[in-house]
Amino acid sequence: MSNTKFVKITINGKPVTTPDSATVLDAIESTGEKVPVICLHPGTTPEGICRQCVVEVEGWRTLAPSCVTKVSEGMVIHTKSERVIQARRTILEMLNATIDLSQAPEIISQMKAYNANPNRFPGADNRTQEILDDNPFYLRDYQKCIMCWRCVQACGNDMQFTYALSLGGRGFKSRITTFFENPMPETTCVFCGNCVAVCPTKALIDKTEYFLEKGMDYDQIRLQNRNPWQEMQNKGDAND
Repeated sequence: MSNTKFVKITINGKPVTTPDSATVLDAIESTGEKVPVICLHPGTTPEGICRQCVVEVEGWRTLAPSCVTKVSEGMVIHTKSERVIQARRTILEMLNATIDLSQAPEIISQMKAYNANPNRFPGADNRTQEILDDNPFYLRDYQKCIMCWRCVQACGNDMQFTYALSLGGRGFKSRITTFFENPMPETTCVFCGNCVAVCPTKALIDKTEYFLEKGMDYDQIRLQNRNPWQEMQNKGDAND
């Protein structure tokens, strides 16, 4: 016999019965409504970082991140109130003002859906960083990084248990990096590719894909992929 307990809540004026273990996002999506997300990925643990999935709960002072908020009896939830729409739109506009979203189709789609103004913050500082090419398999282009933490989670407890990636810096200068900012081959990275697979903006991108987009042929790509690794091997041999 099942021990599952259910609670009754209201979503956009409609009564919904849901397991008491469900998140607000689970309950909303059980009605067929799609909730916009940025940091959330099916293979990683919800952390409520991006706040794009926020909803309005009657009686609550602040908007609630639906991916980490548990349902409770009698909750009255609004997913399309002006307060919610404005919050989601502002998040998208702030991201667009500081980060290169040119290869983030899901976020671009959300900007269109919420009528986000790409020019709302014209004086914002851009998070410009050099492309890191320190291994044969993928590039790290952190000027496209939205700090969603998906790569850190995939590298850590959620998938690979390798812990090669971590968080560095503070405030606006916060960034995804490696311990002591070592080149990737000098970390615990096993080049599994999980971090690349979960990245929503191509801040991490497979080298073959990157160089094909640049118009190189496969022979050129093989040479380009080999060089950084070979240089490190040569450097190591020279120090022996």
